[in-house]
Amino acid sequence: MVPKKYLLLFMHAACALLLITAACSNRAKNKLQGKWRSKDGSVKLKITDKSFTLDDGEAIAEDYFVKGDTLFTSFQGNQPYTTFVVQKLDEHNLKLMGPDSVAVDYTR
Repeated sequence: MVPKKYLLLFMHAACALLLITAACSNRAKNKLQGKWRSKDGSVKLKITDKSFTLDDGEAIAEDYFVKGDTLFTSFQGNQPYTTFVVQKLDEHNLKLMGPDSVAVDYTR
């Protein structure tokens, strides 16, 4: 028979591992990743784990990070100055409000 002390330690370790795994995953960022196209076809958007590329005639890849429902790009010193707000996100649709406060609908 396994002593209760070992069983209790195992349960605590399993719960800690579960909590760490949940805290370290960023599901919104994973859903964002992929190739997107605006509904009118004029803008292409490619989001990888490290870069954000908005192609409206001239493709420029930028580093980005996600905080809540906002993407921050274009670092200048310590201050991010370009923000994109995610208004809607599912597997096939993305509605993104750009820095000019115009919302654009994208599809995969």
